[in-house]
Amino acid sequence: MGSHWVRPYPPGSGRWLVIVWEAVALGLLTWASIRQFDLIGHGVRAVAVMLAGVWLIGAWRIIQHGVYVSSEGVLIRGLLRSRILRWRDIAGVHLHHATHRVGRWELQRDTTVLIERHDGATVNTELWAQGVDFHARPKLFRAVYQEIRRRHQAAAS
Repeated sequence: MGSHWVRPYPPGSGRWLVIVWEAVALGLLTWASIRQFDLIGHGVRAVAVMLAGVWLIGAWRIIQHGVYVSSEGVLIRGLLRSRILRWRDIAGVHLHHATHRVGRWELQRDTTVLIERHDGATVNTELWAQGVDFHARPKLFRAVYQEIRRRHQAAAS
């Protein structure tokens, strides 16, 4: 595909906090593994290199995580997989206010951007109002939602 994918928003600073948190957690896991299994020499290096590799792959996926748009459609990059939805397959782009019931109580979840396909299925995006990219930037969340809707409407006409 010759499309040029663009993320219509700058990543939030919360991503870097997640990456640092992962580095600290994997550092503690390395230290605990070395102590628990009394590793020395090559064992220490093997565990450290393996967990550093896991961290690098995870950090790269966190940096790339998000929603991208092009003239062809929407690319949703998650932590484990990515998927492309072409504009012609999308029936609509909506804001979704999720709620969960716990017994008698109804818990409000945050607002997310939901993509509805022509076959009736819905696709969750990685965009939610209180996520790491939009937590302190609610106007940016609305602007990104409007941009995706605008691009969908332009492709439909």
